[in-house]
Amino acid sequence: MTESVVGTANLVNRQTYDQVMLPIYSPAEFIPVKGQGSRVWDQQGKQYIDFAGGIAVLALGHCHPALIQAVQQQSEKLWHVSNIFTNEPALTLAQKLISATFAEKVFFANSGAEANEAAFKLARHYAITKHNPYKTKIIAFKQGFHGRTLFTVSVGGQPKYADGFGPKPADIIHVPFNDLAAVKAVIDDHTCAVVLEPVQGEGGVIAATTEFMQGVRKLCDENQALLVFDEVQSGMGRTGKLFSYMHYGIVPDILTTAKALGGGFPISAMLTTAEIAQMMGPGTHGTTYGGNPLACAVGNAAFDIINTPDVLQGVEVRRQLFINYLHEINSKYAVFDEIRGLGLLIGAELTGSLKNKSKEILQACAHEGLMMLNAGQNVLRFTPSLIIPTEDIAEGMKKLELAIAGLIA
Repeated sequence: MTESVVGTANLVNRQTYDQVMLPIYSPAEFIPVKGQGSRVWDQQGKQYIDFAGGIAVLALGHCHPALIQAVQQQSEKLWHVSNIFTNEPALTLAQKLISATFAEKVFFANSGAEANEAAFKLARHYAITKHNPYKTKIIAFKQGFHGRTLFTVSVGGQPKYADGFGPKPADIIHVPFNDLAAVKAVIDDHTCAVVLEPVQGEGGVIAATTEFMQGVRKLCDENQALLVFDEVQSGMGRTGKLFSYMHYGIVPDILTTAKALGGGFPISAMLTTAEIAQMMGPGTHGTTYGGNPLACAVGNAAFDIINTPDVLQGVEVRRQLFINYLHEINSKYAVFDEIRGLGLLIGAELTGSLKNKSKEILQACAHEGLMMLNAGQNVLRFTPSLIIPTEDIAEGMKKLELAIAGLIA
C-alpha cells in the first residue's frame, strides 16, 4: 500500500484539482486512492471509515469481489456496441428489474439525471400523444432534486441550482413536499405528471408520509396524470426494500433508478409499463452508452446480491445501530434536532451551537478519519454500504463523536 501511495502522490495532488478541473466542486483536501469494503485509504496511507458511500452509490462497499469478477469477465468479452445493437447483459438486467417490480419495460442510461430526463420526456410525450398537446404541466416539489440537465434541474425544486442559465423549460410548478392539499390545489386536466422522490435526499433526507403518497396516487388517477418516482438515491435496497415505493402500498407509473444499480459503475434505468412505453418509437429518445455491456454486467452482479433477504433485512438492523449511536451522541452534546429518513438513508438535522455547520462537521470528520455527507447546511447525511460491518459503524460513530466534541469545545 505504501509504495503505490507514494508513487501516486508524486504525480498529482489536491492542488492539481484547482489547476486543471472546472471549479464546480469543492472536494475534500485528501484524495482517496484505494477502497475495500467500508474503508478507504488516501495518498498518504491514512485510513477512513466510509459513511458516504459515494452518495448512496456504493451499496456493496468498495471493490466487492462479485463486482470485480463481473467487470473482469465482461471486459474480456464485449465492451460496447451502441444502441444499434442490443446485448445479453442489458437484456438480462432488464428481465430482473421487470420481474422484481411493477414495470414491464426498461430504458438504460448512464446517470440519474439522464434517467430522469427520459422519464420527464416520456411523461410529456405520453400525455401529448394520448390526450392533447396542452397536457404538459409537471408538478414537482420544493427542495426536490432530479439532476443537473436543464430539464431535470428545472423540475428540481432548488432555485440555487437552476437559476443563471437562461430561460427554463416551462409549465413546471413546485409545491411543498408532503402537502397533499397543495398538490390538490394545482393539479388539473393540463397536468401530465407529478414527480417526486419518496425520500428527498439533497433536500434534507425527508421521507414522504403514507397518507401523502397514497393521496398523490389518487389525485393522479383522477386527473389522468402519471406518477413519476425518482428513486435514483432511495432505490436498490437503500430503504430496506428493493425500491422505496414498496413501503407505501402503491405503484408509480414511471420509476427511475441509478447510483446503487451499478455499485459504482455508471448506469441508470427508467422503468415503466408497456401501455406507457408504447407511446415511444424508434428515434423518440436515445443514448449512445445506455445499456453498455460492462455497466449492465456489473448491474446484474449488484442486483443479484442486493435483492436478497439477507441484505434487505440487514438494512433495518444497521439503521437501528446508526440511530442508537446518534441518540447517544445527542444525549451528550444536544446537537441533533431530528433524526429521520428510511433505511440507510439517514438525516440528522443540526441544532444548537452546530446549527448550519454541516460543512465544518464534514471537515472535522475527515480529520478524524471519517467520510461523511451533508444535505444542505443543516443536515448530516448517512448513506453507507448496505452491508457495512457493525464494527465499522461503531468505529465511524466514535470518529463522528470526536469531531462533534472538538467543534463544541
